[in-house]
Amino acid sequence: MERHQLVIIGAGSAGIAAALGAYENGLEDILLIERENEYGGILQQCIHNGFGLHTFNEELSGPAYAEKYYDLIKDNECISIIYDSVVTKIEDKVLTVSSPEGLKHIQADAIVLSTGCRERPAGAIGMKGNRCQGVYTAGTAQKYLNKEGYLVGKKVFILGSGDIGLIMARRMTLEGAKVIGVAELQPYSNGLARNIKQCLEDFDIPLYLSHTVEAVHGDQRLESITLIKVDEKLKKIPGSEQEIPCDCLLLSVGLIPENTLIEEIGVKLDARTKGAIVDDRYMSSVEGIFACGNALHVHDLVDYVSQEGKKCGRAAADYVLGISPQSEVVKNVVSNGVSYMVPQSFHKGKDIEFMFRVSRVYKESFIHIYGEGFDKKIKKLGIVPSEMQKVSLKKDDLSSLKGELHWEVVE
Repeated sequence: MERHQLVIIGAGSAGIAAALGAYENGLEDILLIERENEYGGILQQCIHNGFGLHTFNEELSGPAYAEKYYDLIKDNECISIIYDSVVTKIEDKVLTVSSPEGLKHIQADAIVLSTGCRERPAGAIGMKGNRCQGVYTAGTAQKYLNKEGYLVGKKVFILGSGDIGLIMARRMTLEGAKVIGVAELQPYSNGLARNIKQCLEDFDIPLYLSHTVEAVHGDQRLESITLIKVDEKLKKIPGSEQEIPCDCLLLSVGLIPENTLIEEIGVKLDARTKGAIVDDRYMSSVEGIFACGNALHVHDLVDYVSQEGKKCGRAAADYVLGISPQSEVVKNVVSNGVSYMVPQSFHKGKDIEFMFRVSRVYKESFIHIYGEGFDKKIKKLGIVPSEMQKVSLKKDDLSSLKGELHWEVVE
């Protein structure tokens, strides 16, 4: 049976960074398994700029960012990649892989899951109407346009103001389509402020906050949609419907970490992130199984994905080499405005970086972090659910903490 010190599932931004981190931390036998025929994952279809400012101090397109990271490992004899290969099963760190060479079994000392995330489809949001042509997820439309040169519609409406939806509003406009508007269920946008400005406002594309698409209309091809307002409880308001003619509806209604593989082996998932519950090493509830990137929780920036992937790879290397933390484990408890926290627990004795999101818009507030023997407040101005928050705590500050660490937002 083929054997490797570390097997990484997914050769996107998180996976490549994990491989680099593991190598730098002492591993000499690392295998990446990629289901597509090239590295880079979703980056390869993101031809717009905006990547790499935190990692390379320059603004890059998605493919350029992927290539720049791949260049760091491509000549490394300790790191190999197999393409067009799908992991179908994991059992006792033995991976069943369907590859161009046939079905194979690979034994790993440790596994990193960096499989990214998938888009929520139309069926997940309960729209009424026929399954007519012209309804796509924003990512699918992006792939068709940027990689295959196919414009999926000429008169377009977009549901959801996540970043990919905003970016596709601009992209479709630049390619000659008419983007009629973008609707958002929440009373605030779920995209980064810079994308609201550059993708909507600069092109005079209206944003309908507190709106959703109730129904699609059309026989073979989409002909129109019914747009409807929602109240503060996100309930539809009867009588507020308006019909909007269009031949294409793009859905940008959320991303879900891809975790089918690890669910089957008993890895505990966080109900809020839909990713694995991990400690500060990014190790899951199953020993030797690690997770990072968008497979763990959905990130704003690819730079953060790579940073997390590299830390995960280093931690996986420690595990393989028999290096484990000896300090006390502390559980994070979130409430009052903090929607989720990664990691969910941590070992005392080192500096820790925490990543989290808030559950609603706060104009002026502070993050209250407390527990027995520890109390800290961090002032925040203008925090929103669409932007991931990062807080670092020093090991010396945490040394006197006893029991759980609590996190909340206070206005």
